[in-house]
Amino acid sequence: MAELLRGKEVAASIKDTMRRDIEALKEEGKIPTLGIVRLGDNPGDISYERSIIKNCDNIGIQSKVFERDLNIKTEELIELIEELNEDQEISGILVFRPLPDHIDDDAVREAISPAKDVDCMHPLNLEKIFEGNLDGFAPCTPKAAMETLKFYDIPLEGKNVVVINRSMVVGKPLAMMLLNENATVTICHSRTQKLDEITRNADVVVVALGSAKFFDEKYFTDRSIVIDVGVSLDEDGKLSGDADLDKVEPLVDKITPVPGGVGAVTTSILLSQVVLACKNM
Repeated sequence: MAELLRGKEVAASIKDTMRRDIEALKEEGKIPTLGIVRLGDNPGDISYERSIIKNCDNIGIQSKVFERDLNIKTEELIELIEELNEDQEISGILVFRPLPDHIDDDAVREAISPAKDVDCMHPLNLEKIFEGNLDGFAPCTPKAAMETLKFYDIPLEGKNVVVINRSMVVGKPLAMMLLNENATVTICHSRTQKLDEITRNADVVVVALGSAKFFDEKYFTDRSIVIDVGVSLDEDGKLSGDADLDKVEPLVDKITPVPGGVGAVTTSILLSQVVLACKNM
């Protein structure tokens, strides 16, 4: 039976560090503050917003919500972001995505000040990661995966790691972070041929297709370490990862559960980057 790599313990460790940093900032007269930009009243966005605000309150970070109509023009949204860029009380800016189709996504990403870009949307912050500079902001999900591996003392140097995702949000930045740890990285995707052969030969497999229970026991061996980043609903309407946990857990060496794995760490990463932004102000 696999060891379950639970995110709760990872998040608690990150929060302990944050609490110490926040106390030190308060002594300097600084209060980390997150500006949340939400368009419309999508129930999923509102639920996520409530979760973030609750986590902010619990850790000592202030939050301010800037709700705008779903039909806002790109120019109006950029104007709001520029106001937040100049607001000295706002440490970090989080714009809920995906944005409506009529919004120029690239223009919005470039409008956010790189110094307040806690969700790592700005091209300059992504560029730093590809240059091997990991001292600044990073996309929260890949960083959560890395922090999980680090917390559970999983060695990466010289190891074969397969990342099944090629997006700029997860797969590509995660590959750069893994390379920085001297792992040998293979990026795969939905059109990769003989995927099961590739994953069985890996030491660590990061699954992030967003397809519930896609990966069963044929993709892994008894030495596989599986980091499951996928989150979707299975055929019964239950939250599930990309790996079929019931089938895979008895076989593999280690695995992150869904829910309760990498996703549990992601919000803590976001808030830690708000604290970092406040430190740098």
